[in-house]
Formats: sequence, structure tokens, C-alpha cells
Amino acid sequence: MKLRLHHINLATDNVDRMDAFYRDVLGLRTETSGLPVLEKNKGYAGDVAFVTDGAIQTHIAEKDVQAGFRAGQIVNPVARGHIAYRTDDLNGFIAHLEARGVPYSNWEHAAVAGWRQIFFYDPDGNVIEVHEVSDDP
Repeated sequence: MKLRLHHINLATDNVDRMDAFYRDVLGLRTETSGLPVLEKNKGYAGDVAFVTDGAIQTHIAEKDVQAGFRAGQIVNPVARGHIAYRTDDLNGFIAHLEARGVPYSNWEHAAVAGWRQIFFYDPDGNVIEVHEVSDDP
């Protein structure tokens, strides 16, 4: 079971302003490859801009404090943003969390087609995503 940093998600009320800031001030470029296909009818329908430094993506997402409720999940990854890691074995990582008593929200494919996602909190309340690319719908 490997983990690698995949993206940082920043929640905002103004996606266009934040997108311009990260491109103009930090020099990031618009990401065009490997983008998630958002499931806009399953819980989160906000706008998202994607930028990158060439290695790590930044997802600039419209803040939505109700997304967790609509998806039936406790952890809401787009209320304050999150940090995301990709794994090659999500079931193994879930077993790892359960063995350590760490509660998580299993979003499965509710937000992104082709990604199985879970979200949980670190000890200070920051949201962490771990996802696996999957062909399952």
C-alpha cells in the first residue's frame, strides 16, 4: 500500500479570483491532464479550477458547507478544503485506519467518477482524502 501526495484542495467563495491568484502570483499553470470527472448530481456541484506546478495539482473548489449532508457523509471535504493522497490499495488503507480506530467517511464515487474516495480528520481537524483510481462506476 503506497501513498503519494496528489493534490491540495482549497475551498473558496470566488473560484475565478483564486485561480487568477495562483496562476498570476505563484506562476502555476492550468492543469489539463489527469483531471477528475466531477459527479455533479451526487452531492457536490460547485465550480472547480485546476492548476499545477507540474508535479502536484491544486484544486480550487467552490466552498459548499452542505455537500456532506447532501452526500450523506459526516466529513465535508469542500467546506474548508483538504489535502489528498492517492493509494494503490484503498481497501488496505481502510483496514489500516480501522485498526487504529480512525473514523472516516466513505464517499466511494459520490464526488468523482472513477475515484474511490475516503475522507477523515487529522488530530487538529484538517480534512485528509485518500483515493484510489478505479474503473468501477
